[in-house]
Amino acid sequence: MTQTDIVRAADVPRGRDFAVRDRVVVITGGGQGIGREYARQFAAAGALPVIAEINEDSARNVVKEIEEAGGKALAVRTDVADPASVDALVGAVLNEFGRVDALINNAAIFSSLAMRPFEQIPLDEWDAVLRVNVTGSFLCARAVAPHMRAAGWGRIVNIMSGAVPLGVRNYLHYVTSKAAMVGMANSLARELGADGITVNAVQPGGTFTEVPRQTVTAEGKAKLIGNQCIPREEVPMDLVGLALFLCTPAAGFITGQTIACDGGLTHT
Repeated sequence: MTQTDIVRAADVPRGRDFAVRDRVVVITGGGQGIGREYARQFAAAGALPVIAEINEDSARNVVKEIEEAGGKALAVRTDVADPASVDALVGAVLNEFGRVDALINNAAIFSSLAMRPFEQIPLDEWDAVLRVNVTGSFLCARAVAPHMRAAGWGRIVNIMSGAVPLGVRNYLHYVTSKAAMVGMANSLARELGADGITVNAVQPGGTFTEVPRQTVTAEGKAKLIGNQCIPREEVPMDLVGLALFLCTPAAGFITGQTIACDGGLTHT
């Protein structure tokens, strides 16, 4: 038996490992919706969230909320679809904190999309959704991975969607992009596992945030909730516990997984 075959005591989670205190967590799209709640709650747990957001005012507002609550955060205007912008983001994080411990790939084009049959989706809209939702996550993972490898520790969490297993119609570009997040997590888990980096996908259900969605009718909302095992609307706070856990040392043996947090919407 070689040394690498021996389970070391340091590898076994203990009580204090169920924590994210002082972890530097980059959250893309952290200026609103689910990303905003991630940033606020990671900060409340003692982490150092980085709000990577294309809307600089929104990012600064979240930092203000966090600081007023006694936490610390960093806002960096970021276009995840632009490699130079992503590289600048990581540079800013390293300059401020000296490391990056976790990445939550949350930024996505969704709420602004109109529902329409796939034949009617304009090609430029298709390209934009794939560029932000998929390529953006790839660029961010590519940018942080060398620094996580150097540290021998890292967490990457891809936010996908219950729209994938449900096969929601009239959102083909969005559903396709979120399906790609699963494949990305699966493959990255294989490539990065030996470096102490885990990669997982979180599957929210129909989460209602402060961001308006004009395509959701009262009837559609009621039907969605009626199909859940837990018959109430899902809110961003419902997703916080899973994301927090996946970014802890205790989750170090969980990788390449897609974990649903949707009130049983996709329960089979």
